Amino acid sequence: MSLVTSTEMFKKAYAGGYAVGAFNVNNMEIVQGITEACKEEKAPVILQVSKGARAYANHTYLVKLVEAAVIECPEIPIVLHLDHGPDFETCKSCIDGGFTSVMIDASSKPFEENIEITKKVVEYAHDHGVVVEAELGTLAGVEDDVKVDAADSSYTRPEEVEEFVAKTGCDSLAIAIGTSHGAYKFTPDQCTRNEKGILVPPPLRFDVLEEVSKRLPGFPIVLHGSSSVPQDYVKMVNEHGGKMPDAVGIPEEQLRQAATLSVCKINIDSDLRLTMTGTIRQFFDEHPDKFDPREYLKPARANIKETVRHKLRDVLGCAGKA
Repeated sequence: MSLVTSTEMFKKAYAGGYAVGAFNVNNMEIVQGITEACKEEKAPVILQVSKGARAYANHTYLVKLVEAAVIECPEIPIVLHLDHGPDFETCKSCIDGGFTSVMIDASSKPFEENIEITKKVVEYAHDHGVVVEAELGTLAGVEDDVKVDAADSSYTRPEEVEEFVAKTGCDSLAIAIGTSHGAYKFTPDQCTRNEKGILVPPPLRFDVLEEVSKRLPGFPIVLHGSSSVPQDYVKMVNEHGGKMPDAVGIPEEQLRQAATLSVCKINIDSDLRLTMTGTIRQFFDEHPDKFDPREYLKPARANIKETVRHKLRDVLGCAGKA
């Protein structure tokens, strides 16, 4: 099987009440951990690359790593997607360079300018058999070059979605309903604390999601900033020399609920970073004499695999849907 677009994935996900995981990749071990989990769980997957990942690892290396995953995992459909494409030129480079899906993120622009930029990308992408994700509303948080203060974030306005989709021709739409990029999605002041003293973030705006779904029946919706920031890995980081106070993510039960509605793609990045970092910190703490990268990257890869497996089964609901 060669790389595919997300079109059929999203049709099946929408009808089946589940979401496809979109996992950010930066190196070989992350690609392997994700795709091995998906292969064993028989789950479709979107491997996504940010502008920062392309700068770090080089476009060609990343494409070839994903192509290797396609060869090693022929039983599952794999999409190669550009995450948060900042402009037409970046999207064009990825379209020309083998990606099957791109995101153009002009959500920080005025509405009409967002439409204009998105439409230009859509026209070029569709001419080349590539699908396009766009965004309305602005998520807070930090992810690579995407940095938005909480004061500048905004929920998606449901009354705008029909016009936006009709005028741009985009294939899926990322909306803002309270998710946030990074491991520090909410300040303590935005949260409450449960009986164990653990921060509990404010609930997602399902009213916005439901209204968008009514206005765009059958249309695939995307959630960015949807890592859950697993507290066992935050604890692991902190116990082995890290300093991550008050890191908190999106409750997994809320993401599962969103996946039963119109959300067909859920982005997960920080959870994989935490998994890798916590594992490596623990390894070095316990084995200060070790220096072979293979010795600490192997358990990191294995734990990424288990983190992804959990997401496929218990959060996304896409295990067995390949």
